[in-house]
Amino acid sequence: MMRGGRSLVSSSPAFSNDAKKLLVCTSNTVSVFSTVTGLQITSLEGHTALVTSVIVVPPSNPAAKVLCYCWTASLDGTIRYWDFSLPELMKTIDIRMPIFSMVIPSFLDVPAEENGKHQDLFAYVSIEDTKETQEKTKASRRQIRKCNLSKSRLVGKLILGETRKPEVLTVSPSGKFFGIRNKCKLHIWKVLDQGSERAAVRKITLHHTKKITVIAFHPTQRIIAAGDVTGRILTWRGFGNRAFAASNGVADQKLINVQEDKPGVRDNDDADSCSTWHWHSAEVNVLSFSSDGSYLYSGGKEGVLVVWQLDTGKKKFLPRIGSPLLYFIDSPDPTLSSISCADNQIHLLKMPSMGILKTISGIKAPCCYPDMYEGLGNGIAFDQTAGLVAVRTENYCIQFYSLFDDRGVSEVQVCERNHQPGDDVTVIVTSVALSIDGSLMSTSEVKLAEEGIGGLVCLKFWEAGSQNKEFSLSTIVYEPHRDAGISAVKFHPSGNMVVSSSFGGDFKVWKCNHDVIQNDQMRQNFSWTCHAVGSYKKKPMTAAAFSADGSVLAVAAKTLITLWNPYKNVLLAVLGETLTPIANLSFVGKSDNLVAASCGSNPQLSVWNMSKLSLSWSYKLHIEVVASAIDLSSFAALVLLPESSKKTTFKGMDGVILLFNATDPVPTVIWSVRKAKGGALGFVQVNPSSVEEISIDGKAPKVLLAYMNGDHEYVLFDPYCKDAREVSISQKEGLAAHDHKGQAGQYGYASIYGKLPEFDRKRPEAPWVPSFPSDRPWETIFSGSSHNLPPLTKLCSAFLESLLEKRTSAAE
Repeated sequence: MMRGGRSLVSSSPAFSNDAKKLLVCTSNTVSVFSTVTGLQITSLEGHTALVTSVIVVPPSNPAAKVLCYCWTASLDGTIRYWDFSLPELMKTIDIRMPIFSMVIPSFLDVPAEENGKHQDLFAYVSIEDTKETQEKTKASRRQIRKCNLSKSRLVGKLILGETRKPEVLTVSPSGKFFGIRNKCKLHIWKVLDQGSERAAVRKITLHHTKKITVIAFHPTQRIIAAGDVTGRILTWRGFGNRAFAASNGVADQKLINVQEDKPGVRDNDDADSCSTWHWHSAEVNVLSFSSDGSYLYSGGKEGVLVVWQLDTGKKKFLPRIGSPLLYFIDSPDPTLSSISCADNQIHLLKMPSMGILKTISGIKAPCCYPDMYEGLGNGIAFDQTAGLVAVRTENYCIQFYSLFDDRGVSEVQVCERNHQPGDDVTVIVTSVALSIDGSLMSTSEVKLAEEGIGGLVCLKFWEAGSQNKEFSLSTIVYEPHRDAGISAVKFHPSGNMVVSSSFGGDFKVWKCNHDVIQNDQMRQNFSWTCHAVGSYKKKPMTAAAFSADGSVLAVAAKTLITLWNPYKNVLLAVLGETLTPIANLSFVGKSDNLVAASCGSNPQLSVWNMSKLSLSWSYKLHIEVVASAIDLSSFAALVLLPESSKKTTFKGMDGVILLFNATDPVPTVIWSVRKAKGGALGFVQVNPSSVEEISIDGKAPKVLLAYMNGDHEYVLFDPYCKDAREVSISQKEGLAAHDHKGQAGQYGYASIYGKLPEFDRKRPEAPWVPSFPSDRPWETIFSGSSHNLPPLTKLCSAFLESLLEKRTSAAE
């Protein structure tokens, strides 16, 4: 199995000591990236649940910067020690409770000796105590605990704090303090002796009037900053003077009298002063002091990094990052920092100019659209020949992502909009479709009406460049189906035709006209025109699909399946009715079977035989998506499970993937999956250049099945290999996919009506002629493309006039 598409921003990353590597928590692993190239070097694999913390062991001396050791914590309840240069797992500590956050205030690379014994290394963890009895409240199960890393155990029953939900621990750069935010409070701890289990722990609490979202410690001074949900930043100076300074006799901090004036400090909080800055319009997600403590970095939903001068409050900006900010990390190299964004990208910044050097990009997060547009599909298309997936993004782009390399390839700007985080949704990219060879793309978009005025539907056609899937726009059609929305867009197998169906009751077949222009080099120009228009009893056309040879076009007329000759636009047959509207149609490879998936209150998965024009078999299943192999007679269906099945049979899984041979109603294999809502399936052909990488038992599979869940995480596996059973529930032995053709070894149109005459693509086409006024307008009124016809008022008067014989006046 090959996994990818994992989130790069689920937790804060960490730099290596030489700043040449960046360690990123990616689901159950830690991926190590080069800060020079931005490419992944290796990964740390071993955790069985989400990795929540990664901490690089700092060097004990300048020569130790080449050492590459780190600690990781995970929801699987383990803490692991790694050498990430090899990579190699050195040590595992199992505390058997989910760890949501971990800090190590003091590292002892060269342990000091005290009474002939080495001092132990301690970590502080935010956990959920799953062993607590049911009588205890949930609040008491989220705890801050101390862990002895040297002896691989928790420190007795010492509980430093309890919260209602797991909180993120933040440690000071000096290692003297650590703290958490808890609603409107800050809890700060100081351990007086870092190397002792029985060391006294002092705690103070600072109060605020709003919910606190993030905190940061000053690297040298006793200053702590906090951001809240309203966008304000509060800075407490001299915190803990009474509780911390007096306990260890530190002379460098001035003790204050309780009766002295403490500007901005609430109640009797232990701090000298508290000041407030306010620039952000939404909650603050990022706070970090510079390495010298002169500046404070802040960021949030606006996608702008603000740099505050700590002494004066003056600020400068790094604007238009394009997505809400989540984490800002300084590196040991003062000229390098990283910033993590909500669109699953990590930018490496050159300091102090804050220019972007490199971007580490994962698959963009799923789009959040209004409920009324959720049923238009998941906006995901697979390039089966190149092993790429195209996903729509929130900044009106289509991102192309390599499934084999687990990295982004390119982005296509579909709409010319300047996207800013937090802007209202005004345009929705409703669908994306690719030709079989991936050289052509079609997208549809909807510009939302404002107060019922100004809505617009667009259909766009794109052609790929020679490198990196750089698409250029070739044709744009406004209102292709009048003011009706587009329900589906599908490419003909040859790539020179596209069908678009609409909820308005019609479908259109578009034809590609490509001209070769010889300038200094060969170049092709693609343009698209409407070839045919069809409808059936004014029913909404909800889905469409071409057969493998392109001779039959299937269009769903709500609950019916209509079969058409796409070249002559002739209705061939109408198949039986389903219970609810059909949302997905797909021909199964080169077989004579058609799969239909219906949605609604009575969902249904049905398989139709084209040679017999009858229903073969069906199930009552809620289908999210259906995918068919190009050359095989098998298909896969992603099924959403009812709530009862999630809790009993499938143990928390919310979906299953069913692999069918089209002629057999019994699924060949069943896999259970998570996050099936909004997921996608696609068969991907194996590129011969990557045979060695994905060989299974020494054999290279010819085709792989790709499953992408609702969070855009994906897995690639061979659906016909027994090794795929590591995630399967059941497998039917001896069932492999074979080609099943119709009568006389034929399929598609030929299996129904016989062999179709060869379509002459080189036949000269009549040039497009616009309509213009003349003495005989009825002769030219219907000239040109059907989507450019004049209004009905002109058509009707011209047509009626053509039926009347005008009397010529005779001169007397």
